[in-house]
Amino acid sequence: MNSILIFLLTIIQFILWIYSWIIIISALISWVQPNPYNPIVRFLRQITEPAYAFIRRYIPTQIGIVDLAPLILFFVVEIAQILIGRLIVNLAGGYGGF
Repeated sequence: MNSILIFLLTIIQFILWIYSWIIIISALISWVQPNPYNPIVRFLRQITEPAYAFIRRYIPTQIGIVDLAPLILFFVVEIAQILIGRLIVNLAGGYGGF
């Protein structure tokens, strides 16, 4: 049973790792004026904007012209990755710091 749970947690951690890179790329692209009809730009916005909107609903993220929603989301995803990694180590029988 532990091996199945470890496998599922590893997949979730990998998906979060990919999503953190999507956040980084989306933030970098937002610094320039990308073509809004570009399929890559549209994909990045479709993947990140719902999470940004959720964060903006509860936390004021606008400081001047800078939007901190990508940074906040990135930190949340990174914290989730760390916690899942520690859980995997604990389930595997190692010591993860808990």
